[in-house]
Amino acid sequence: MRLLVGDIGGTKTALGLAETDGGSVRLGETRRYPSASFGSLDQIVQRYLLETGATCRFAVFAVAGPIHDRRCETTNLPWVLDAEALEQSLGLTCVELLNDLEAVAWGVPILSSDDLAELHPGDPCSQGNACVVAAGTGLGQAGLFWDGLRHHAFATEGGHSDFAPADDLEFALLTYLKSRFGRVSWERVVSGPGIVNLFDFLRFHHSVQAPDWLQAVIDTGGDTAATIAQAAADDRCPLCRETLNLFMRLYGREAGNAALKHMALGGVYLGGGIALKNLACLRRGGFLEGFFDKGRMGSLMRRMPVRVILQPNTPLLGAARFMALQ
Repeated sequence: MRLLVGDIGGTKTALGLAETDGGSVRLGETRRYPSASFGSLDQIVQRYLLETGATCRFAVFAVAGPIHDRRCETTNLPWVLDAEALEQSLGLTCVELLNDLEAVAWGVPILSSDDLAELHPGDPCSQGNACVVAAGTGLGQAGLFWDGLRHHAFATEGGHSDFAPADDLEFALLTYLKSRFGRVSWERVVSGPGIVNLFDFLRFHHSVQAPDWLQAVIDTGGDTAATIAQAAADDRCPLCRETLNLFMRLYGREAGNAALKHMALGGVYLGGGIALKNLACLRRGGFLEGFFDKGRMGSLMRRMPVRVILQPNTPLLGAARFMALQ
């Protein structure tokens, strides 16, 4: 089967052509486009088809948002995607919409060892459910149910569950964010925008100003989260370093929450651009400290393997695999 596959996120949209044969997927002609530069998914797909000259009858798009009745109001884009409308506008026989983290979860079983970086080995004899947690533009989560023979992926919106503080600093963080947003979800602290929220809180908490070079990035609408992370990695700014350390501890805590809820003895997989770009910081310990910090469940947490997904095309591979297995 030949498929047009897509990964539609708040920051970028990736498209490619997939060939499926049983459980295997071959991917080619991948292109990436800045999502916010287009008014709709139709415009991006039309651009892709024009640039590549590709033709196909079937498409499956992984979308950052909940899917209902073949429709999705994207979480971090002002788009409404409708599978039937896409079939008509693009002249396709069949279009399927899939939650983006569910697509990642469908792709996990076909990843090779080279596509993964191990943070914690866990118990090599463990089998069972698994989960995916991905911090990027938002905070996506999905589960993989183990039926005794293979995993079955399913979507969740766990990243939008309520943030729970664990110490005095985090209680102060919650109070600060409630004054800005009202309800505070985990996505408000564990995501790209979450890094900026944490930095703003620590700046307020310590009554300090951002360095001039960082304030210039903020004022000009640059990628503040990436700048903070890079400054922390370069040890250029103590406030940036504190921000990223707090972020990693919170990321570990929420990944651990998801792992407990899924009883993820089959593994916890970290997706998204933040893990991929900050692997050295993930390895330094704060993430795993937060992950293991589950009181009486600490020994259970240590049985769960924790791995970072290095393959950037996992959502495309998973979308194709999902379609092939229907």
